[in-house]
Amino acid sequence: MEKIIKILNQTGIHARPASLLVKAATPFSSEVTIEFKGNVFNAKSIMNILSASLQKDDVIKIIARGSDEKEAVEALVALVESKFGE
Repeated sequence: MEKIIKILNQTGIHARPASLLVKAATPFSSEVTIEFKGNVFNAKSIMNILSASLQKDDVIKIIARGSDEKEAVEALVALVESKFGE
């Protein structure tokens, strides 16, 4: 399952939002990735997420493959839509 979404928070994905993203993705057994500008980043790796250098208004694709893929995508989309609580 996959969903395209825009980064909404003013500061983009820096250390705190990246850690929240990884924390949200890790419990799922599905492989969870983020695609941005043709590159694929492991959503369960803080270093991978930070290396994406995601900024406000960047459009990403959240992708999950596995038994709980729907729940994984929904959880990460909800987190992004909440602006990571900022």
